[in-house]
Amino acid sequence: MRRIALLHGPNLNMLGRRPSQHYGTLTLPELEARVRAWGEERGMRVSPFQTNHEGAFLEHVHGLAGVVDGAIVNPGAWTHYQWSIRDALEVMGAPFVEVHLSDVEAREPHRRVSVVRDIALAAVWGKGPDGYRDALDLLARERPS
Repeated sequence: MRRIALLHGPNLNMLGRRPSQHYGTLTLPELEARVRAWGEERGMRVSPFQTNHEGAFLEHVHGLAGVVDGAIVNPGAWTHYQWSIRDALEVMGAPFVEVHLSDVEAREPHRRVSVVRDIALAAVWGKGPDGYRDALDLLARERPS
């Protein structure tokens, strides 16, 4: 069974309370349960992690090197400026898909910037929770290392 990390950055623990026009109505536990189920359908074991603390995120990602076969990453606001997150994902050494629930390209200009997109296998945005299913499908096509 392939091991997939599901990584969420700041404020994603507030899903269900954030503006529904951008983020939908699912809570983070509901979203994680959905992604775990989709992963099981694809022969993947999905392990979720969320934090609002950059250092905790970095330490967690550092610990994934050589442990996971891939990752789905929604860095939240860190997407736009946090180079340390980019560096940690690069060192992780596993393919990852950048995912955003909202259509970042149709929102404020600063949300169109991603410091991780150039090292990601792919990026999916604007599809709500279904973007995570798409990310699993993209990772499923990758050959395990």
